[in-house]
Amino acid sequence: MNMLGDGMESEPSSSSGSQPRRHFQFTEIQQATNNFDESLLIGRGGFGKVYKGNVFNGSDTVLAAIKRLDPMSKQGATGFQKEVEILTRLRHHNLVCLIGYCSYGNEMIIVYEYVSNGALYDHLHRHGTPLSWVQRLNICIGAARGLDYLHTGPGIRIIHRDVKSSNILLRETWEAKIGDFGISIAAGLMDQPLSDLSMSAKGTFGYMAPEYAYTGRLTKKSDVYSFGVVLLEVLCRRRAIDTALDDDQRGLVRWAKEYIKKGRFKHIVDSDIRREISSKCLKEFVRIVDRCLHNDMKQRSTMAEVVVSLESALTLQENFNSSLFSRMVGMLRFPSRMVVMRPVPSFNKEKSASSEPFHKELEPSSLQESQPCHHFEFPEILQATSDFDESFVIGHGSFGKVYKGNIINGSSLVVAAIKRLDSTSSQGAVQFWAEVDILSKFQHYNIVSLIGYCHYEKEMILVYEYMPNGTLGDHLHTHGTPLSWLQRLKICIGAGHGLLHLHTHTGIGIVHGAIHHDVKS
Repeated sequence: MNMLGDGMESEPSSSSGSQPRRHFQFTEIQQATNNFDESLLIGRGGFGKVYKGNVFNGSDTVLAAIKRLDPMSKQGATGFQKEVEILTRLRHHNLVCLIGYCSYGNEMIIVYEYVSNGALYDHLHRHGTPLSWVQRLNICIGAARGLDYLHTGPGIRIIHRDVKSSNILLRETWEAKIGDFGISIAAGLMDQPLSDLSMSAKGTFGYMAPEYAYTGRLTKKSDVYSFGVVLLEVLCRRRAIDTALDDDQRGLVRWAKEYIKKGRFKHIVDSDIRREISSKCLKEFVRIVDRCLHNDMKQRSTMAEVVVSLESALTLQENFNSSLFSRMVGMLRFPSRMVVMRPVPSFNKEKSASSEPFHKELEPSSLQESQPCHHFEFPEILQATSDFDESFVIGHGSFGKVYKGNIINGSSLVVAAIKRLDSTSSQGAVQFWAEVDILSKFQHYNIVSLIGYCHYEKEMILVYEYMPNGTLGDHLHTHGTPLSWLQRLKICIGAGHGLLHLHTHTGIGIVHGAIHHDVKS
């Protein structure tokens, strides 16, 4: 297959067993990237820069990731041709899909499907994305299935050679896809054994298997070791190599193995998920990691065994979650009761100046004027937040702190955002009852749902549905999340629908709708 012409665009020869791929004209790539506009840049690596752009694929316009070779890249033409050849032969839902390529003079460009949620590395180490333990397990299982397909798939066997969290990409559904095959090795055909290969070590320090790093000996088990490092990253939320730490903690594998050897598994778990993991699931997961990171490569698991073991760990966690829900229902001593809220009383200056606390004056009564609103007992809130444990805090505001916690809502165990009034807050009881009153009246798909509230002595607490992706402001200005124009339009439309409902909704106790008074991203 000749793809490297001298200033001329070349057409690929068709090879049996290969998937069709599109050969793009260079002018199409220039148009898609607005002539490689830096504002469309979404990543860079050893190969070069990656741009986001719309390309024609058949009769459809699709959003693509367009990787352009840097002329100074060490991977060069060999890596370019290798990646196109390999991805042409592969088709699996846990591998990044090749749309096509462009070869024109010194320009070498690969066009992939655009994977909207970016790299696992960024969510673990840069954005601080709140990923539950079950989400992390599913990501690991998807990536493991992709690697297993590489090692055992039909027609050709592949050693990835650079397995790491920055090469595991995530769709909007958090499904994992393995990417970047620039230094991968096609190690054997289906009817040939995948024998050991000897070559100079390439990859990423901190992920490379010891026998490969020191001797250049490469096998499928080299990928297994690298994946074991990724599993540790997911569990611990620590980088494979962190130069900011002391020497004895700098390398993730060395640091974690010391605790694993002593059976102190909980000490290495990311604090965000420490209370989610069942002891059985954690023990099984650590066993998988230990087998992947075995110094003797013959003792390491195969990727097929890793997939089965991770699925077993997920089952253990799901069983634990089910039993936890049953136990929580049984432990609740206080029966849930549904109350309805009355409109917020008008502020009376004479009453507010009295010695009687103002929040007593605003105590709700059972008037049939609003949607039902769940009243939580204070012990339920304490249990959900582990007595307002600081590790559960997900936000602060003028009202007070917001905690993430699991709470019983009807017959379901749900993840909730639990906002606790700071006793020194200037907003205080007035905002508390106003928010309860308004949210119990305005039920809409584009308005955050109030699950319930708790009012116990001086404690005033609001319980909302948990929104895992956080705020639009964070994605635009803090995380730098790659949001397509279509995504942004849909976000604006949804917010517009929510505000329209606030302005125009009428009902019992509502005559002219409501004014939000603090609209911002």
